[in-house]
Amino acid sequence: MAATAPQALDDPFQHALYGLLYGIMGWDQLTQFWEKVDAGAGWYLYAVGTEPPAHPADAELVKKFIRDLDSLLLQEHQEDYCGIVYADNLDKPSFIKIYDPNHLGSSCGSSKNPPLPGWVMSLVPPSALNPIAVPQSRKRWWQEFLDSLK
Repeated sequence: MAATAPQALDDPFQHALYGLLYGIMGWDQLTQFWEKVDAGAGWYLYAVGTEPPAHPADAELVKKFIRDLDSLLLQEHQEDYCGIVYADNLDKPSFIKIYDPNHLGSSCGSSKNPPLPGWVMSLVPPSALNPIAVPQSRKRWWQEFLDSLK
């Protein structure tokens, strides 16, 4: 089975992952979008390829994740546009997937085997996603993020 094939669309997480999502194209639009994310809503923060979180993150952790990830995206996705963040609703999101700027392939879904996102923010508990490979730089970034909380 391909790493990106839907595993169980009766699973709310899988349904959201492979469902209709809207792309955030501009950097200004991304900044405005982050301001609409309710940090205290009960977000599960999932680095794809790691163990899915068992509990939602608290509001401060969500805010830190958004700040740190936004900085990483701006630094490493050296394009005039964003185009790597997708959400189910741009005004009141409940599911957000973020592609790794250094592991894109064809994130728009036009490829036969588009890559999995690097990170997912979800109000429903995530199910495990097993990408073919997770770059070592992303494993380090995630570990440094987690270590910064201690």
